[in-house]
Amino acid sequence: MEDGHIVALYWARSQTAIAASEEKYGPLCRGISYNILRSHEDAEECVNDTWHRAWDTMPPQRPQSLGAYLCRIVRNLSIDRWRARKSLKRGEGLESLVLELEECVPAVPSAEEQWETEEIAAAVERWLDTLEDRDRGLFLRRYWYGDSVKELAGRLGWSPNRLAQRLGRLRKGLRRALEEEGVSL
Repeated sequence: MEDGHIVALYWARSQTAIAASEEKYGPLCRGISYNILRSHEDAEECVNDTWHRAWDTMPPQRPQSLGAYLCRIVRNLSIDRWRARKSLKRGEGLESLVLELEECVPAVPSAEEQWETEEIAAAVERWLDTLEDRDRGLFLRRYWYGDSVKELAGRLGWSPNRLAQRLGRLRKGLRRALEEEGVSL
């Protein structure tokens, strides 16, 4: 099913939208979540939460790329879950403190923080546009989709060490590009 048709189903509040999303993007979303969490159970919960979040946000959102929209949702949910798990392991009880404060303290970033985040994202996008397709793909597969170095190296027929060196050079290039744009790191 085409993405535009699936988005139209969300807008029409048809339950078929979720089934179509699962069929088309379920494996991709599970892969992203598993790469972050390393737990099939947690990944499955994040994917289910992704469909719920998509249902809640369409309308008013009408994403141009449904795949990118769903991947962003599942990635953010997975990172949030990873952070929560990490804080619980420390025994700090930070998760319960945050939950208690959520009712009275907004978690919305300031306008300045939001602007800075958008500027950094735009700078990263400009840098990605300067890369060759292979390097852009490597960078995104590793740092957006969370593929392991071993997986990526296997796909390319490279050694993990060679790939790690290439990724290191890409990170240095990004750092240099951000510094040239005045982004303080």
